[in-house]
Amino acid sequence: MSFNGNRDEVMNLVREHLVNELELKPDQIIDAARFKEDFDADSLDLYELVMELEDEYGITVSEQEAGQISTVGDAVDFVMAKAGS
Repeated sequence: MSFNGNRDEVMNLVREHLVNELELKPDQIIDAARFKEDFDADSLDLYELVMELEDEYGITVSEQEAGQISTVGDAVDFVMAKAGS
């Protein structure tokens, strides 16, 4: 599966997911926002986000890779790198 999207598209998906799952306001979800510290997300919240990104973009995220994703920007950049390859 090839990925032709752009960073804004990935960011919008992440933003939509977090608004729905964590009941956040869209303007809270910026690149520098940290999942655990800023959004009080737990490991299950992060797992659900990773699963949605995998399904949406046809990528695979290892447990080790997921552990390195700590900000919204990290998640978006990871998808861009993984899906673009």
